[in-house]
Amino acid sequence: MAKLYFYYGAMNSSKTANALMTHFNYQEVGQKALLCKTETDKRDGERVIRSRIGLEMGCVFLSELMQMSEKEIKSYDCIIVDEVQFATREQIDFLSDIVDFMEVPVVCYGLRTDFQNKLFSGSERLIAIADCIQEIKTVCWCGRKATCNARFNDNGIVRDGEQVVLGANDSYVALCRKHFKLGMIRPVN
Repeated sequence: MAKLYFYYGAMNSSKTANALMTHFNYQEVGQKALLCKTETDKRDGERVIRSRIGLEMGCVFLSELMQMSEKEIKSYDCIIVDEVQFATREQIDFLSDIVDFMEVPVVCYGLRTDFQNKLFSGSERLIAIADCIQEIKTVCWCGRKATCNARFNDNGIVRDGEQVVLGANDSYVALCRKHFKLGMIRPVN
């Protein structure tokens, strides 16, 4: 029975590496998996999914998946979606239709919350309807579990602004809730 999976974690928890490894695992046993992402994430190129450790694969946009025929979608043994937090409610509902009516598992990876600890719309919908929800853990600089995605600049943590500002280690850091509240992106010496 196919299921809709949501694996979430803070920044730098290896979500993308996990997505690419899942794709590799399907290929290794002779099955066919499709990698997707939303058009919002163009940091690594138009149709590329790249992890911080150097793994990289081509992909299609989620909007392109939505234009595929049922026969084409059913030719895959699994659909894997990276950066799913940027998906719309309608796109998430479409992914659930793939599971429910086409019987193809869909495995999603993404952030749960933004830099203000507010749910992304794609993540919110997945939390409501996914069959399996699992956290991919990472740690704060203090060693505690990191659950917050802090945006920062030269002046420290940024608390206001647009929900989506693409960036990596140069502008985001995963923090535990305590250090997020304190605004401490690194130890004070």
